[in-house]
Amino acid sequence: MPFVNVYYPECQLNDKELKKVSNCIHQSLIQHFHIPKDDYFQLFLPYPPQHFFYDLQYLLENGGKRTDQMIYISITCGQGRTIQQKKKLYQSIAEEFSTHLNISTNNIFITLNETPLENWSFGQGIAQMVNPKEGK
Repeated sequence: MPFVNVYYPECQLNDKELKKVSNCIHQSLIQHFHIPKDDYFQLFLPYPPQHFFYDLQYLLENGGKRTDQMIYISITCGQGRTIQQKKKLYQSIAEEFSTHLNISTNNIFITLNETPLENWSFGQGIAQMVNPKEGK
């Protein structure tokens, strides 16, 4: 049940590339978080390049640097994944971007926000992920 927000400079990605970004993220979530294929909720939010601020080297190893291709990915999901699953997800997304979009792994900034199941409604005003008898 991940909900993905992708923030990127508005001139960076065309419609075809947005679909590739979406697919890279979704396939990585399927592989490492074992989500169902149809659990697919993503929102792309372009911003003017002058609204992006970041340090060129903060916490990058081996003298790497970020460029104007910086992309922020925020994933909200349910709780319960291991640290190893999370690390593999981050690595997979970054490598997929590098392979399929020629975007350096230095430019992929990912945050993961875990939230309890009762904090989700997939429509109809229903908390589909919790037992209907809970919370009465």
